[in-house]
Amino acid sequence: MTYTENLWLFFTLLFGIIIVPGMDMIFVLANALGRGRTAGMAATAGIMLGGLVHSLYGALGVGLLTALMPVLFRPLLVAGALYMAWIGIVLIRSAITVDHVGPADSRSHWQAFRRGAVTCLMNPKAYLFMLAVYPQFLRPDFGPLVPQAAVMAAMTAATQLLVYGGLAVAAGRARAALVGNPAATIWTGRVAGSMLLAVSLLTLREGVFGA
Repeated sequence: MTYTENLWLFFTLLFGIIIVPGMDMIFVLANALGRGRTAGMAATAGIMLGGLVHSLYGALGVGLLTALMPVLFRPLLVAGALYMAWIGIVLIRSAITVDHVGPADSRSHWQAFRRGAVTCLMNPKAYLFMLAVYPQFLRPDFGPLVPQAAVMAAMTAATQLLVYGGLAVAAGRARAALVGNPAATIWTGRVAGSMLLAVSLLTLREGVFGA
């Protein structure tokens, strides 16, 4: 296998994981619909930062982190599930309200960025993917590992930007159509929150009782 083929295989696996709806995607969608495109992009940027941290763990995963992963995996599942459940409940209770199309303030954007990073970092299955799969594509026969890891981290960030950023732009445009339709916005918030809560409950069950 050539280095190019190795990267294509990694990208195929990476894209397949990112494109599947999950906690990160729902979080971006909720922010874009509730606060506009810029907030959705801020949430995307936070998730990209979290992805870079995951890439760092993946690059180091052949060492101590791999040894600790079986011990840490279930507590990470529980912690991540509880955090996602909290966000889901907040969305359900507050709903998504769209009373104007004006831009949100910078504080809202910073909050979306910060929560996006935490959302990504609290996703234990991302750790599992990076620790179990990521190191397999770092091969000494392709040269120094640091440049390889940097390329794969850039691919991860670019794929997140493509998928989540595209979703944020699309949802931001759809947001304009929701202005003046309170029933639609309330149900949008409830559905997004319920989806997030359902995913978190499944993750919590896995963390408590095992797969």
